[in-house]
Amino acid sequence: MITVLAGGVGAAKFLAGLVEEVDPAEVVAVVNVADDTTIHGLHVSPDLDSCTYTLAGANDNERGWGLRGETWLAMEHLRRYAEANGVTSGDAAGWFNLGDRDLGTHLFRTSRLASGLPLSKVTAEVTGAWGIDARLLPVSDDPLRTRVLTADGRELAFQEYFVRERHDVDVASVRVDGLDGAAPAPGVLEAIDGAEAVVIAPSNPVVSIDPVLAVPGVREAVQRRRGQVVAISPIVGGAALKGPADRLLRDLGHEPTVVGIARWYAPLAATLVIDIEDEPLAAEVEAQGVRCVVTDTIMRSVTVSAALARTAIAAAGMVDPGDPGDPASGGTA
Repeated sequence: MITVLAGGVGAAKFLAGLVEEVDPAEVVAVVNVADDTTIHGLHVSPDLDSCTYTLAGANDNERGWGLRGETWLAMEHLRRYAEANGVTSGDAAGWFNLGDRDLGTHLFRTSRLASGLPLSKVTAEVTGAWGIDARLLPVSDDPLRTRVLTADGRELAFQEYFVRERHDVDVASVRVDGLDGAAPAPGVLEAIDGAEAVVIAPSNPVVSIDPVLAVPGVREAVQRRRGQVVAISPIVGGAALKGPADRLLRDLGHEPTVVGIARWYAPLAATLVIDIEDEPLAAEVEAQGVRCVVTDTIMRSVTVSAALARTAIAAAGMVDPGDPGDPASGGTA
């Protein structure tokens, strides 16, 4: 079994490659749900949906999110009413795009949650309907929500920050609400403890991976498996390929380079995979106490994603669990 800590488009692309390399039934993705939100009364789970649509081969590769061949008639009508009535704030302003087909997912999820099912079971129903053999597990069935405090003193829900503000604001701090009393969803800790390899996907470490690790018991489970944990850097050449990871790291006082990522993940992962562009920094990465593996990490196609997945799986077996992450025990691959 291969377990992936996942959030966002980078994780979805990695999973699409991973299931080309191993039996999809042997893949478990533990997915961030702190990005979840309620829009128009509907429960929206962006990270779960990105992983679902991508694994189903139905994602829109050009836009980078949502369903291929999507239509937007509902949003067009919503914005017509908003413009006619001068509505410029709140859900009714139409700042959050929901495609017509995507709405079906949210309607189903919301209805099933209202019937009393936990999010993990509803997610299994959704992925089963798409014929996905890999298992997608929300990290928790409890409601978690990322909140972003901006440098000018505003507190934003994550989707307000990410979508409405286009993550173009300075950030002072980030927190996750709902952690008190939260528990891992059934199967999450077992998936980490029983995995042959645990991969931290090339996701935003601040708002995609940290909310997964923050659920009580999850960080400790990953630390117990450190020798078999491989992290993939979401930073290439000092910048995020997509999204605000580099800016967030910088705003919060961290170094937005592969060296900074190595420092971030060193307590959790024995190995860090970095891109070829950052090979000159490999020695500095290993100085942080992790083994460094260099390969192509820019997932332009499923073929590249599969090769990256193959490298990550191999890297998980490179480190002796009794002496995890000792740079002296081996060189850069």
